[in-house]
Amino acid sequence: MTGSIDPKAFFTRLFDAAVAAADPAKTIRAFLPEKPRGRTIVVGAGKGAAQMAAALEDVWDGPLEGVVVTRYGYGAPTRMIEVLEAAHPVPDEAGLSGAKRLMESVTGLGPDDLVIALVCGGGSALLPAPAGFLTLADEIAVNEALLASGAPISAMNTVRKHISAIKGGRLAAIAHPARVVSLIVSDIPGDDPALVSSGPTVPDTASRADALAVIETYGMQLPDAVMQHLASPAADAPKPDDPRFSGHEVHVIASAARSLEAASAAAEAQGVPAVILSDAIEGEAREVGGVHAAIAREVALRDRPFRKPVVLLSGGETTVTLRRSGGRGGRNTEFLLALALGIEGVSGISAFAADTDGIDGSEENAGAFADHGTVARLRSAGHDPKALLAAHDAWGAFDALDDLFAPGPTGTNVNDLRAVLVR
Repeated sequence: MTGSIDPKAFFTRLFDAAVAAADPAKTIRAFLPEKPRGRTIVVGAGKGAAQMAAALEDVWDGPLEGVVVTRYGYGAPTRMIEVLEAAHPVPDEAGLSGAKRLMESVTGLGPDDLVIALVCGGGSALLPAPAGFLTLADEIAVNEALLASGAPISAMNTVRKHISAIKGGRLAAIAHPARVVSLIVSDIPGDDPALVSSGPTVPDTASRADALAVIETYGMQLPDAVMQHLASPAADAPKPDDPRFSGHEVHVIASAARSLEAASAAAEAQGVPAVILSDAIEGEAREVGGVHAAIAREVALRDRPFRKPVVLLSGGETTVTLRRSGGRGGRNTEFLLALALGIEGVSGISAFAADTDGIDGSEENAGAFADHGTVARLRSAGHDPKALLAAHDAWGAFDALDDLFAPGPTGTNVNDLRAVLVR
């Protein structure tokens, strides 16, 4: 049966199933808070924030007001909640204005009021709010350094929340004494809600010393003003035991784990056994690609550690440490190009990787498709796959083969979906 499967169609069905499992329109109803005696204010940020706002409006029986910020082009029609758009992955003035609007909307609330925070991946860049004497230019410099560092998302957000006036629980602190209920679509390996979009309404125990350790570990060069701020008590974020957070609720309404389970079920429905390797894989994209390739080769050639046919599924968020500039690509295409080099000539292996938000890095594709013949086809077309990988130009490699995957914005974000089919 697996011999008749079209790999691209097969992988697309898995992607669609994973995205559907994280659709806020299907998940948000189960987590609605009790209606307040006072006002209900909605705030939010992330690549799926507009869709979350629309879903909340559809199921909330009562008045709503508020504002959410999403990426340019990711808006959705809403009736009561205003949707603003800003830049991602590097902040801009529109994001600065949006963050200010969110903070103003929860200022001056009382104990009878309710704040519903709709948070998903991407909010860290969409909500620039420089703390103290820092500027938007400082926050942009930090974001650019973080994106090039190769640091995992958890480490990046530890730095971000200590230079911000809105992240690290500070938005919820501003809302005090109103009750805050955070509904979160997690794109963080391990699903720690305090790290999604740098936790504007969810504090954690990380300190400015932890932020400084991340900067040192990854050798980042940040503006002097940023380093001075991080060295001062002004950078301290509120802790979870702060009484201002008493009575708040936090719910993860969608995650990579649930989406992987949905993709697994979709594979089984097509007659292909599925194995979920992990929902929290991190590390250099090319190295993770090499490991996946090694497992796939072992299955293809020796029927271990799993018997073929099988599709190997994984989630999480890899990173790309930029050693050269000028290439076009993202972590999913870089993962796939490294994997393609690792499975060259081993027949029966196909692979797919894509970001569930619909965008892989800064390009317009979510990811791409590859198989055991990808490298040979690149060489036949006059390209050097190893040179493209070294130049971080995986987008160029898959564009040349017409193997990019571009579904457009999905309205959610539970990180990456990787699938390797061995027949």
